[in-house]
Amino acid sequence: MDTRPYDLVVLGSGPAGEKGAAQAAFFGKRVALVEKQPAYGGAACNTGTLPSKTLRETALVLSGFRSRKLHGVDLSLRRAASVADLMHHEQQVTGCEQDRIRSNLDRHGVDVFHGAGRFVDRHVVQVEGGPTLEADVLLVATGSSPRRPAMYPFADDRVWDSDQILNLTFIPKHMVVIGAGVIGAEYASTFAALGTEVLLIDGRDDFLGFLDDEMSARLRAGMEALGVTFVQPRDVVACDAGDRLTVTLDDGRVVETEAVLVAAGRISNVGDLNLSAADVEVDDRGRILVNPWYQTSAPHIYAAGDVIGFPALASTSMEQARVAMVHAFDLGYKQALAPVLPFGIYTIPETSMAGASEEDLKRDGVDYVVGRARYDQNPRGTIIGDDGLLKLIFRRDDMRLLGVHVLGESASELVHVGLMGLLTEATGELFIRACFNYPTLGDLFKYATYDAMGQRSRGSS
Repeated sequence: MDTRPYDLVVLGSGPAGEKGAAQAAFFGKRVALVEKQPAYGGAACNTGTLPSKTLRETALVLSGFRSRKLHGVDLSLRRAASVADLMHHEQQVTGCEQDRIRSNLDRHGVDVFHGAGRFVDRHVVQVEGGPTLEADVLLVATGSSPRRPAMYPFADDRVWDSDQILNLTFIPKHMVVIGAGVIGAEYASTFAALGTEVLLIDGRDDFLGFLDDEMSARLRAGMEALGVTFVQPRDVVACDAGDRLTVTLDDGRVVETEAVLVAAGRISNVGDLNLSAADVEVDDRGRILVNPWYQTSAPHIYAAGDVIGFPALASTSMEQARVAMVHAFDLGYKQALAPVLPFGIYTIPETSMAGASEEDLKRDGVDYVVGRARYDQNPRGTIIGDDGLLKLIFRRDDMRLLGVHVLGESASELVHVGLMGLLTEATGELFIRACFNYPTLGDLFKYATYDAMGQRSRGSS
């Protein structure tokens, strides 16, 4: 038997796997990484994060969306965009990221084995068609896959999950998106920007309920203005793919459409790992159970990323894996994940948040004050023609920053200014003292703070 010893064996080359492997190797550990697929990068690179965001950017360009408020300039899409137009840049971006990941692993001296990895016991992994790997420490970072409810005929080329949509062969004129979570909302707005008539169906009353209510409502209004029709709360009871593709709702309504995207959540990729041989426990939804240092029920085996569930973001997955490896090898510098994490949602309009919402603070009985600054009252916002909003929430008594919420162009970038304030427990004085380039959207932080100070002096919220 070809058994090879390592300090660390990593399963999966997505954000958690890559960064965990590189972290340990940087400190001189001998590391092997097992990747089931021919391509590096997992869902974040190949089927999820980067492809969906790249398609969004391409849709914004092809549709002329960002230029619609320029007087006398019409860059609206005058021809039917081809699938090649839509997918070309996505394929370039994905290829570049795959190359970057491979280069990063090579630079750190990580041995990579392609093939499905499966636990033989608590310290040994068998690579399908390859060697047996033995290690003192193991990291499971195998990610997740789209949930595929049995009622949907995914074999039909008009019915897609969030992986299959990247293989689309046509741009539909009418499309039903099932599931108004982050993935469903992002794709719904991307296709609406291309002129597709989109119905977004969800069984819940609220929309992206983890957002601040005001921002959720503004996002919904923005998507409706773009052409997305929300159908809530309604469940799908049947999907038939005959000569006509139809979706039947629980109120008896039958919707005929050209395409269906099912965004019904994701499930952890643990089914083929033989976790029982390693004494690794999972919950009733297949997510690996971990402690604050990402140790599983077998203390020398760690898990990070989508495979452990929420928040299941590429950004958090990377940091989880780094924390795990620092703990595993007692590297002594990165002890925990940051206490405040940003969330970016690449809908159209874009939205992002960090910290508390108004609803969080009301529930916790915290007295607060809100400051708002609108893009269309900011010179840079006027230049780019965006009517977004920055909303800052401060504790009333000392003006400590508690929450940052942004809707509009570059929201997922702009939120980081506020994130630094949250992490340093800053007050509004930080933004009042700061000098921002002019004209920039960053200046919104100063004026939102002024607004909050005015609200505070008037005794309003």
